[in-house]
Amino acid sequence: MIEPASLGNFFTIFFTSAMVIMLGALYALLFAFSRLKGDKRLMPLAYLSYAGLLISTLFLADAANLLKHPFWTVIVAFMLVGYLLAPHAIWHLCVGTHAAEHVEVEPIKNY
Repeated sequence: MIEPASLGNFFTIFFTSAMVIMLGALYALLFAFSRLKGDKRLMPLAYLSYAGLLISTLFLADAANLLKHPFWTVIVAFMLVGYLLAPHAIWHLCVGTHAAEHVEVEPIKNY
């Protein structure tokens, strides 16, 4: 059974949870703006915010005693990898879905 988080870790859990949410949103926002605007300068900022998300998640998992159990360590790792790759997959899905809208079709000629 997992050991409950101590009351002394309340502020750490509260603060790192908020940072996970904020940095995750910032990563997704900067990634999307970088792709939409074609501004390559935003992509390093997106990955920097992901690095902050990764660090915050590890601090949160440690404060909540999740890293002491292999099962929860794997769950945290899958979450981090998933959140790194999800914006890429969503971007490719959106581009592929809307690619047909930009194809010019010649009108059918009746002879």
